[in-house]
Amino acid sequence: MQNEILQALAARKSVRVFTDEPVTAEERAAILEGAFQAPTAGCQQLYTILDITDPALRHTLADLCDHQPFIEKAALCLVFLADCRRWPLAYRAAGLQPRDPGPGDLLLAVADACIAAQNAVTAAESLGIGSCYIGDVLENAEAMRDALHLPDHVVPACMLVFGRPTDQQKARPKPARFAEAAVVCENTYRDRTGEELRQDFACRAAAGSQVDFDFDRYIQAFCKRKYESDFSREMSRSAAVYLRAFL
Repeated sequence: MQNEILQALAARKSVRVFTDEPVTAEERAAILEGAFQAPTAGCQQLYTILDITDPALRHTLADLCDHQPFIEKAALCLVFLADCRRWPLAYRAAGLQPRDPGPGDLLLAVADACIAAQNAVTAAESLGIGSCYIGDVLENAEAMRDALHLPDHVVPACMLVFGRPTDQQKARPKPARFAEAAVVCENTYRDRTGEELRQDFACRAAAGSQVDFDFDRYIQAFCKRKYESDFSREMSRSAAVYLRAFL
């Protein structure tokens, strides 16, 4: 089954190289409005969005986020914060004495922020504007808090950069995804067997036209490059720093 929206979702890919063409004020407003219209828990919109326009701050964020210079060059840069402060402040303004936010409140706010971010991505795509998620915004908690002036109970969920994709980026193939059987369980969770995992990865490699795919070599290299990397360990350390305020 196909329609215009499904085709757009299938075609969308991360863009890390942009032209110099700006995102107009009207396009920026449309992208933000798309974010605001996202599903949200209890219609609370448990997020705050930072529009990063200061070049010096952009430079700092690019450095803190694993030294990625394209963050500085993007036409639009938005940081989506899981905001567990706004509603308790409203409760206090109404004369209440609310409990402190807990881990459940944080997880709900992170979900809200990420859902809004994906709506922004889809809105941008409809305007011919590419985007890329920057998960590294969760790293370097102390320096990131200082740079963005984040108080307790406000956590960066993700960052998005936007811009017009270059011709090279438009032509670049989108990485293949896993087949349904690899990621969908019926009713209850079930571990994939070793043989099933090998088949899952082999099928994805074939869908992406990868020849001579070697499961062991690929998984060992990926684990070293990503899961066991310094930045992955730093992200977990920083996440623990943010979590302390919720425990």
